[in-house]
Amino acid sequence: MASFTIFGTGNMANAIGGVFANGGASVDYVSHEQAADAVVNGDTVVLAVPYPAVAEILKNNADKFAGKTVVDITNPLNFETFDSLTVPVGSSAAAEIQSALPNSRVLKAFNTTFAATLASGKVGDTKTTVLVAGDDADAKSALVTAVQAGGLGAIDAGSLKRAHELEAIGFLQLTLAAGEKITWTGGFGVNN
Repeated sequence: MASFTIFGTGNMANAIGGVFANGGASVDYVSHEQAADAVVNGDTVVLAVPYPAVAEILKNNADKFAGKTVVDITNPLNFETFDSLTVPVGSSAAAEIQSALPNSRVLKAFNTTFAATLASGKVGDTKTTVLVAGDDADAKSALVTAVQAGGLGAIDAGSLKRAHELEAIGFLQLTLAAGEKITWTGGFGVNN
């Protein structure tokens, strides 16, 4: 049985955990208050926190993440201006996390979906699809399988280099929703 430790207890954390639980996986949650001294039981760790919180989590838990798959769901955008990403051009939050965790398999996923579309399983009339990028084929396959077991679609979006494009899509979707051009229950869908 797949096992997940999710850092975060907000809407995205609960929606992602619900998908995994629907597929029969074991899911533990780590709250902000527990993050400094977390127990990490899952074979896969999901960072379902705002991007600025990631550095502190990595500082306190990097050794616990060794040998595990770490899923980055963040969108590293400037939340004050909503007009730029905060990572260097051509890079990604996921690439920075992989650099900080050389003994982990880092994947980018869930950042192009909203909590509501994960929970409902739909973007409009289209099944919610999670895009997954990373350099470890086995880790990607395991995450795709867990997402599909939970009732959603999942697509291998390529190497970790593709996290750059996934973060750009996430950025665009967030700015459209914040600007009330689309709803927080909608967003981009993939017909596959």
